[in-house]
Amino acid sequence: MIDVVVAGAGPNGLMLACELALAGARPLVLERRTEPSGEHRANGLVGQVVRMLDRRGLYERLTAPGARPRPVPGFTFGAFPLDLSDLPDHPLCTLAVPQRRIERMLAERAAELGVEVRLGQEVTGLTQREKSVIVELGGREQVEAAFLVGADGGHSLVRKLAGIEFPGVTVDDSVSRSGHVSVPPGSVGSDGSLSVPGFGDIPPFRHLRTAHGLVSWAPFPGGDPLISTTEWDQPAGGEVSLDDLRTSVSRVLGVNVPLAPPTGPGPHLMRRLAGGNTRIASRYRAGRVFLLGDAAHVHATIGGPGLNLGLQDAMNLGWKLAAQLRGRAPQGLLDTYESERLPAARRVAMHTRAQSLMTRPGGEVTALRELFGELLARPETRRHIAELLSGADITYDMGPATGPLVGRWAPDLPGLRELTRGGRPLLLDPTGTLDTGRWAPHVDTATLPHLESALLLRPDCYVAWQGTTGDGLHEALETWFEPPLTESTRTARIT
Repeated sequence: MIDVVVAGAGPNGLMLACELALAGARPLVLERRTEPSGEHRANGLVGQVVRMLDRRGLYERLTAPGARPRPVPGFTFGAFPLDLSDLPDHPLCTLAVPQRRIERMLAERAAELGVEVRLGQEVTGLTQREKSVIVELGGREQVEAAFLVGADGGHSLVRKLAGIEFPGVTVDDSVSRSGHVSVPPGSVGSDGSLSVPGFGDIPPFRHLRTAHGLVSWAPFPGGDPLISTTEWDQPAGGEVSLDDLRTSVSRVLGVNVPLAPPTGPGPHLMRRLAGGNTRIASRYRAGRVFLLGDAAHVHATIGGPGLNLGLQDAMNLGWKLAAQLRGRAPQGLLDTYESERLPAARRVAMHTRAQSLMTRPGGEVTALRELFGELLARPETRRHIAELLSGADITYDMGPATGPLVGRWAPDLPGLRELTRGGRPLLLDPTGTLDTGRWAPHVDTATLPHLESALLLRPDCYVAWQGTTGDGLHEALETWFEPPLTESTRTARIT
């Protein structure tokens, strides 16, 4: 019997498979596509997940040997420039890498860990039993697994088969257009901005609001630039073409922009989307079935939080499922996946809806933006938003453990990235004297003399305990990590 069937070989499904394999579980990834997708989707990573990849040794695979994540000097929020240059220790990191490259890297990592990925296999049915899930594949084959995870996108069939509702709101009065283009030589400045005669400069990698809509300009290095618009109360029909995109850009800016077809090898994007959805699954678990990423939540793409949210879902769920399978999961551990990640999805839905509102046309929105612009002049406001966008403001309930860092994601510390690559529980002890007792074979310990207090980290790098003595350490270990059990108890725990 397979340990975990993962439906979907996108970034979230592959990341979950890597985490499961790293923790000793045996996942099987099923993907209905017969070959990797050439579709242009996310343009990069924003938030904590950038540092999380670094702590698994994966950041360098997307950048260069020796590269390290660094806080960005600025970003964007609701079509406002977000200046972070005076906040050197803020938590917001970004990585401009196309989603298809992220998928390719994670597929390579999964292969290294021995994960089986089957292309051309779609989950079409499921039957839950007392100790397993029978997964039907195209009506021709069945696979039995201890658990099934739906990482199969916003239209998730796994979610529907599990009977999980997907409530939310649909907005249908906007039209977004995006496409790869080329522009006249000399029109792109040294900072990446696009100079438009009769209008001015369009800054790179941020949304720009005008009286008629929204435009963004993304000059990705090594490829064709991407230009996008959003308009309200415009017809959504007709041909999707460069002329359609060019006309939309002209309406938003009020001047004609000489956009030409892309010149690079591609794949190239030319897409129009009408409206949008904000929806969150009513629950993340139905028996032995779990939801992950877009299968559990969809929202506006403004600010690029999608992969940050979904990949952190995978980091949260992976070690918990593996602990359950190995018989080392405390009672109720799997239920903490929903209790921890559902509030995170609600928070992303909240700020993406707020950002979308602030980009709309109209005098009332303009007045709101004037007030909000005054608030952004305050460093504490900009720090608050940086933490919101990165996900660093999320705190989990760690039970009786206390301390200023308990429940929060562990801060960057010298040597931490090397210590967390194995995905195991980790005790950081400045004294080298703390005893993990019966948990010693299953918890890594490192002596870091520069720390003011000891920290116990879960495999997803959240702080489960903090202290200067051993008081409460064993209670925290028992809350999150139980020792190996007998085979009979292990079987009972899996059920």
